[in-house]
Amino acid sequence: MQSQYLFIAIFAVVALALPAIGLAVAWALRPKKPNPIKNSTYECGMETIGETWVQFRAQYYLYALIFVVFDVEAAFIFPWAVAYNQLGLYALVEMILFVAILFGGLMYAWRKGALEWR
Repeated sequence: MQSQYLFIAIFAVVALALPAIGLAVAWALRPKKPNPIKNSTYECGMETIGETWVQFRAQYYLYALIFVVFDVEAAFIFPWAVAYNQLGLYALVEMILFVAILFGGLMYAWRKGALEWR
């Protein structure tokens, strides 16, 4: 029993150490030549006009989240549709439940007004 936990501990240490070592080596070997041009704000190759930090509407974030939800839904439904002939009634019920939960989320967002362009 102890050997199983030891294996997990070694795996966790290696999993944390490898990226840390890679980042440390990259930090040590990077070129360090800062100048005002590199530190300036870059926006589409043009100099910024006015305040660089502007408020971002949360509406765009909500559209992106809804897009990601339905994109993930498509990623789950496609393999299910490919293997539909080999699956039984249980898989059909599970997919109907999955789509119903996502449809409920869409209706919730719609009723809250998250989909209205203001």
